[in-house]
Amino acid sequence: MRIKESTFYWFNEFYMTCGRFRRSDITGRPYMKCNDCGVRVIEAQCDMTVDAWLETKDSSLNNLLVYHQPIGPELSFSPSIYLQVTKFKCGGMSLGLSWAHVLGDPFSASECLNKWSPFLAGLKSNGPLQIRRSPKRLENSEHAKQPLSLKRVDPVGDHWNPIEEAPLFESLCAIMWQCIAKVREEHEPKLVTICKKDPNYPKSGILSNTQIISSVEADFSIKDSDLKKLANLLVDRASDEKNQIEKMVEKDNGLIDYIIYGANLTFVDFEKANLYGLEWNKYKPKFVHYTIQGVGDEGAVFVLPWPEDSEKHNGEGRVVTVILPEKDVTKLKCELKENGILLQGDLE
Repeated sequence: MRIKESTFYWFNEFYMTCGRFRRSDITGRPYMKCNDCGVRVIEAQCDMTVDAWLETKDSSLNNLLVYHQPIGPELSFSPSIYLQVTKFKCGGMSLGLSWAHVLGDPFSASECLNKWSPFLAGLKSNGPLQIRRSPKRLENSEHAKQPLSLKRVDPVGDHWNPIEEAPLFESLCAIMWQCIAKVREEHEPKLVTICKKDPNYPKSGILSNTQIISSVEADFSIKDSDLKKLANLLVDRASDEKNQIEKMVEKDNGLIDYIIYGANLTFVDFEKANLYGLEWNKYKPKFVHYTIQGVGDEGAVFVLPWPEDSEKHNGEGRVVTVILPEKDVTKLKCELKENGILLQGDLE
């Protein structure tokens, strides 16, 4: 089945992605009108092979594989998704998805793309996706009645073996946090934001915000701190602010614009995102690049998984993508090389 033909069935499952924005005549608040206006598909050619492309040191070239166009100024004509198909000299192919965050967070974008696989294999759509509501929150448990099936015992926490090593994500974030702090000597980033996938949120077939958005603030010097102390701070002091963010946006009736990525130095954990789940003719992606447009001046760091079946790093490596103002990028490269984190010749 051809690519374009399969998208008809794929987008039937995610029909809201083919809609267009409108504004309420009463409140002025934008909403999505599901009018089946479709998505934009861009076709491109590259005179390089896939292997040659992946060997290039300049990761910014990957932006050429994704068509990006901000929504507006005419909302009724602006699609929320662009799909770019780039054919390489060797016969390989790149699929670039440009996704408006209002449709759902990065994890939703990844899940949506992976759902394309069965339609590429020839499956027909069974009908539109059923939208499920968010699970109800538990009521105030202050006066909760003791269940008969439970018996209270003394705390057993003292008998547990504490984990000595910080998780990989927090360890990488601690390294990047300190290096960026050394680059920005005049204003150390002591307040950072952490975005992770909510493990309790259902993952299949739902486009929404499934992230836990937390903040961590340090009351000591970052550039002179011990890395283990920084990593433990990210683990132990993360304060979830997702509900506060939702209340703030709703208070303004959705008319005020806010940013999260780059409002503070932001660390985003994509380790739980199934970035390599798309399958076509029994082939899976060789490499996945992910970036976000509109990041604030404080910058953002994304930690992505390495392909599981890759011979390099035994499939256990990580890809770290950093978005910073241009004036900080060169300084950060020097700092990473000085600390032996960035090898000579990488990203030249």
